[in-house]
Amino acid sequence: MLLRTLLPACMRGFCSPGTPRFMHKLASTKKPALDISGIYPPITTPFNDREQVDYAKLDENLQKYSSIPFRGIVVQGSNGEYTYLSKEERLEVVHRVRQKLPKEKILMAGSGCESTQATIEMSRQMAEAGAEAVLVVTPCYYRGRMTSAALVHHYTQVADSSPVPVILYSVPGNTALDLPLDAVVTLAEHPNIIGIKDSGGDITRMGLIIHKTQHLAFQVLSGSAGFLLPGYAIGAVGGVCALANILGTQLCELERLCVGGQWQEARKLQYRLIEPNAAVTRRFGIPGLKQAMEWFGYHGGNCRSPLLPLTEQEQKDLRKVFSSYGWL
Repeated sequence: MLLRTLLPACMRGFCSPGTPRFMHKLASTKKPALDISGIYPPITTPFNDREQVDYAKLDENLQKYSSIPFRGIVVQGSNGEYTYLSKEERLEVVHRVRQKLPKEKILMAGSGCESTQATIEMSRQMAEAGAEAVLVVTPCYYRGRMTSAALVHHYTQVADSSPVPVILYSVPGNTALDLPLDAVVTLAEHPNIIGIKDSGGDITRMGLIIHKTQHLAFQVLSGSAGFLLPGYAIGAVGGVCALANILGTQLCELERLCVGGQWQEARKLQYRLIEPNAAVTRRFGIPGLKQAMEWFGYHGGNCRSPLLPLTEQEQKDLRKVFSSYGWL
C-alpha cells in the first residue's frame, strides 16, 4: 500500500524525469561539502576458517563490485560485523579498501563507538586510513539516557573534531534507539554533518526530515533496499543497502529508474526486491547475507562468533525466497 500511495503523487508532478534529485534539492540554496547521492553496498567482512579477516577474499569482492555503477562503498557498517572487530582490524580493513577502490568512488567508514571520546578518535583515524566521510551510529548501551540533548552533544563534538564530513546513522533494528527527529533537524545545521543513513523504514519520519531540512545541504540515504523507491519518491538521494552486496546491478538500475521518473518500471523492480531484502536483513541477518553472496559468486564465507551459519533448513528457505522472484 505504501508504494501505491506514494507513486501516484510522483506521477502527478511532484517528481518528474527532469528533476533528477527531487524537490527538496531544488529548494536548497547550499551545496553539500560532499555529494553522497547514489547506491552503496555496506560490504561484509570475509573471515577464514579461523575467523581471521581474509583480505584476499575482500580484494576479490571489491574487484567484482568495480564493474557495478556504485557511487561508493560503505565499510565497517553493521553488515561488516564491526562490533566484532578490533580497532586495528577496523582501520586495516578501511585502509585496504581505499587502496583497491577507484579514486572517484566514495569511501564511507563506520566510526561510531559508545563514547564520544572514542568516536572522535576513531573518526580521525578512519580519515587517515582513507575515508572521505564517516558514518556514526547512535551510541546505545545506555539508551535510557540517550536523550535528544545527549545525542546532539555527542554528534556535535564528533563533527567539530572530524577532519571529514559526518553522516548520522540511525539503525533502531540493531540499537533499539531511533535518533529523534528533533535531534536530526538540529544536527543538520552543523556544517560538517552532511546527511543521515536512516534504516528505520519509517517513510513518514524520513519525509519529515527531508521537509524540515530542505533549506540546508543535508542529504538522506535510505538504509535498506526494501524502501528504496519510497525513499527516492519523497526526496532521498540514494541508499546504503545490504542487498547491494548481492544484487548491486539491480539496485543501481532501480536508482536509474527512480531518478529518471520511470515509476511504473521502478515499481515492478522494487516489488521483486522487497522479500529478498527482508530475508538477508531482518529474517536471517548477516549469516543469510553471507550465504546468499556465495550463491551469487561473491565471497561471503563465515561470520565471526557468536554469529552462527544458517541451518540446512534455513538455507533452503532463503534460497526459495530468491528463486521465487527469479534471482536464482
